[in-house]
Amino acid sequence: MNAVSAPDRINRPPGKIDIPSAWRGAEMKANPDRWLISLAASEITELENAAESYLGRSKKIAEITRDSFPLPRFGAHLEGLKTRLLAGLGFEVIRGLPVANYSQAFAATIFCGVGAHLGSARSQNAAGHILGHVRDTGADARDPNTRIYQTSERQTFHTDSSDVVGLLCIREAMEGGDSLLVSTTTIYNEMLERRPDLAALLFDPIATDRRGEVPENEKPYLEIPVLNWHAGFLTGFYQRQYIDSAQRFADAPRLTPAHVEALDLFDALANDTTLHFGMRLQPGDMQFVYNHALLHDRTGFRDWPNASQKRHLLRLWLSMEGDRPLPDCFKQRYGSIEIGNRGGIITKGASLNVPLD
Repeated sequence: MNAVSAPDRINRPPGKIDIPSAWRGAEMKANPDRWLISLAASEITELENAAESYLGRSKKIAEITRDSFPLPRFGAHLEGLKTRLLAGLGFEVIRGLPVANYSQAFAATIFCGVGAHLGSARSQNAAGHILGHVRDTGADARDPNTRIYQTSERQTFHTDSSDVVGLLCIREAMEGGDSLLVSTTTIYNEMLERRPDLAALLFDPIATDRRGEVPENEKPYLEIPVLNWHAGFLTGFYQRQYIDSAQRFADAPRLTPAHVEALDLFDALANDTTLHFGMRLQPGDMQFVYNHALLHDRTGFRDWPNASQKRHLLRLWLSMEGDRPLPDCFKQRYGSIEIGNRGGIITKGASLNVPLD
C-alpha cells in the first residue's frame, strides 16, 4: 500500500500557541490548589440527597439528566467546571466523596448525575455502555482487539473518543496505577521549536486501529491526524499502540520512517517528566479531563490478591454543549460532529445502558 500522503498543510497553526491549557507538568504538580477541590459536607449531602431521590423514583441510571438530578448549590461549581475544561487548564479533580459507604448503584448514580450537569453521556463500547468499568479483567494486552484499560499494563498517553472523560475512583491498586496528564499544546509547541518538520507530519491522516469495535460499513481503522488545526483550535487524537496495530491491515496507509520519527518524538515529549505530571486518585476522587486539549495515561499497577479489593474506577465519556467545532475527519470516530451530540462508539442496534458490575 502507499505511504501516508501529505495533504495541503496550510491549515495548521501559524506558530506557538499560548493558551491556559498549554501548561507544563512541574507547574501543575507545584500548584494543586489550581485543580484539586475538596467537597464540603453540605455538598456531599446534596449529592447524596439527589441520588436517593432519583433512585427512589425507580428511574434507570442511563436516563439521568441535569433536571432529574438537581444540584441547586454544587451545580454552580459544575457550571464553572465546564468553562475550566473547555477554556481553562482542561482538567479538575473533585475529592471527598465517601464511596466506601455506598453501593455500586448509589455511587454510579451520583457520578452519572454529576456528569449530566457537565454534558451528555456517550456509549463507550459496542454494547452501549455509558458507564465504563476500568479494571484488570485479565485480558491480554498483546491481543490487537484488547482495549488497554482492561489490563494492568501501562496505558501510554492517549485521548479517548469523547469531548471529556470522567473517572470516579472506587478502589485504588496495591501498587501503581497513577494517573498522568500532559498538554497536547505544550507537546506541539516543543516539537515546533525542536523539529518543525516533524511537527508538520502530525497533521497528516494516520491510521488508528478500532480494536474490533467497527460501525457498520466502516473500515476497521480510522484515518485521523494526531494533530488537527480547525477553527482556531488545536485538537489532539492519539493512541500509539492503536496506531502501531493498525498497520496489521493491508489497506491501511503505511507509516513512513519520517512519520515514525515524528510519533517517537511526540511520545518522548509526552513522557518528559518536566512536561507531564502524575497523581494518585484516591477512593472518592472524581477526575474530569478535556480530551481535545490533554492526553492522559495510567501507569502499570500491581493489584490486591483479594477480588473484592481490586483496583476499580468508573468512567464516563461526555459530549459538551458550547464546545469547539471538530473537523470532518472526526466523523469516522464520532459518527456525528454536532456540538453537544457527538463522541462515543456508535454501533447499530445498541441501546444506552449502565452496567453495574
